[in-house]
Amino acid sequence: MKRLVVILLCLLISLGCAKKQKDTNTITLWHWMTDREEVLQELAKQYEAQTGIKIKIELYAPSETYTRKIIASAQTKVLPDVFGILDKKEIFAAFIKNGFVADLTNEFSKNNSEWEKSLFPKALDINRFEEDNVYGVNPGIYGVPLDVTNIQMLYNKKLLKKAGFENPPKTFDEFLVMIGALNRIGITGFVSGWGELWLADCFASNYAFNIIGEEKIMATYRGEVPYTDPDWIKVFEVFETLKNKGALIDGIVTKVNKFAEQDFALERAAFAFNGSWCVNVYQKMNPDLDYAPMIPPSISSNYPMKIWGAAGSSFVVNNSTVNKDKAIAFLKWLTDEKQQTFLSKETKNLPANRKALSSIPKVLFDFAKVADQTTHPTVWKYNEAVLVAEKFDKGIQSIIIGDKTPSQVAQEVQEVKQQVMEKENRRKKRQ
Repeated sequence: MKRLVVILLCLLISLGCAKKQKDTNTITLWHWMTDREEVLQELAKQYEAQTGIKIKIELYAPSETYTRKIIASAQTKVLPDVFGILDKKEIFAAFIKNGFVADLTNEFSKNNSEWEKSLFPKALDINRFEEDNVYGVNPGIYGVPLDVTNIQMLYNKKLLKKAGFENPPKTFDEFLVMIGALNRIGITGFVSGWGELWLADCFASNYAFNIIGEEKIMATYRGEVPYTDPDWIKVFEVFETLKNKGALIDGIVTKVNKFAEQDFALERAAFAFNGSWCVNVYQKMNPDLDYAPMIPPSISSNYPMKIWGAAGSSFVVNNSTVNKDKAIAFLKWLTDEKQQTFLSKETKNLPANRKALSSIPKVLFDFAKVADQTTHPTVWKYNEAVLVAEKFDKGIQSIIIGDKTPSQVAQEVQEVKQQVMEKENRRKKRQ
């Protein structure tokens, strides 16, 4: 009997070791990107043919479903070898501090930082934690950007010509002149999916950087400058002006972005506010659409216009997987020039690899040209409290529909800010 037990134990151990050995030849990757599923599967086949390592790709969509699965898997410690974190930087930091995400800093610094130098710095910054960051994460790079994106205004070349203009506006005053000309010939001026609050918030952020400047914005988030400051009221007045000048498409405050994209693709508006992912969207909706991106026209010359831009999607490596080295090797391969060129060509997304830019369509290259003017909340040292940001964004909608004035919205946002600060001060005193 004892001999039989020993034999069975040895058999189980050998089977377990065999299973473990098999697992080390398979890298599991979870993602949420339905538009990139087919391309990723093709790249996985190529990688297996070259290396013998199988890449098992699993799609969980939509993004809300994916996020729930990642959080649940983290709680039960069954995360895959490679995955993405679709949430604000605070959540990213929590994953790192709980040991779920590998620190890739040393890998990026090998061979005179060859890997790091091959990628756009702005794309890496979203995955980077600097010294003395507010999240308490050890400084380093914790994720790998697959592609990059930025959000700009777009203009329809044909519709502008109908209104008598050859070039896009550079200043807000020029933009308003064009809006008037478009209105006179029955063409809607501007469309965006501002039914999605984050997109309106992004547009407001552009003008806040231009009118107020980054230093004063961060001071506001810290509670040192009130939203009733005249400069913040000027930001709110941008939306009042757009409303009063008849620039906005009807129903913009309830329009989700996919319908706004249809409006622009089908030439129902001359200008739009959208991200670089729109190139793929518009190609499918209207291959003959003649358009180009442009930086939002500036109001002030005191500060530069900043647009949101960063890694469009990123992957991290499970810190606990036995396949860590092989997972990192795969991500290095995936972000190499050849694979990045293939990804960009097939998905119409901006590549994260600098060298792959030479092979992308002109309209995508036009998006990429302003990479130095990008910023993003995930790289700011401070972010506004959720309740304040929500009041701010809903206030913008109130201005557009004519329910409130910029001054009224500024006062209401400041009141919420004050409440949040007082609550935080009480919490600190109790500690």
